[in-house]
Parts: sequence; structure tokens; C-alpha cells
Amino acid sequence: MVELKTPQLDTVFHALGDATRRQMLRDLAQGERTVSQLAEPFEISLAAASKHIKALENAGLIRREVRGRTHFCRLDPGPLASADEWLGFYRQFWTHRLDALEEILRQEEPESAPDSGNANKGEDK
Repeated sequence: MVELKTPQLDTVFHALGDATRRQMLRDLAQGERTVSQLAEPFEISLAAASKHIKALENAGLIRREVRGRTHFCRLDPGPLASADEWLGFYRQFWTHRLDALEEILRQEEPESAPDSGNANKGEDK
């Protein structure tokens, strides 16, 4: 099994475990946003938005830059690649399992399925 830096993965998956933070990441994928812009769609206070942003920051998923009094955030997708690599093991595992199931089901199918074109030949219409 693939074992990556467990503490980093823990913080990444914790950050991704919240729908608000996932949406913030989607928004940041479109480009840099201020804290206010990130908070706007959620009807949450700036303090609550800052807590979500801090969780994303702790996971390394975003970078924050202060310009004057405004905090700008941008996506840092690097840790997502590590999470994807970890998930890739399970993606491959399930692909192999489902391929094996498909093969079993194909072997259990009757050799010749009834011809659907001939199924209605004896019926009167």
C-alpha cells in the first residue's frame, strides 16, 4: 500500500472534509480571491471564513498574501497531488476488483441470448 506523509495527508483530508472549504478551493481554481470574496457565497462572518481559510492554509492548499490591509488567497495544488496519489492506490484496487467481477458475470451469461427480434413472432397485433 502507498504510504505518503501521513500528517500532511491528515490535514489535507481534514481540510477537504468540509463542503465550504471544498467550494473555496473551487473558487480559487478560477483565480486569486480576497477573504471577503471567499466568504461572500456562504453567508458567514469574516471570522468564520478566516477559520476555514486557516484550515486550508495549514494543509498547504492555499497561500495567503497580505497587500496593505487586504488578504489575498491563491490555490496551491501541490498537496492535492499527494492526496490523489494516495487515492490512486484504491482507484487501482477497485478497478481490478470490478474488472474481475465483470469477467465472472460474463462467464455466467448464457452462451446465446434470446434473439429479441424473434420474441414477438407468435403474438397477434
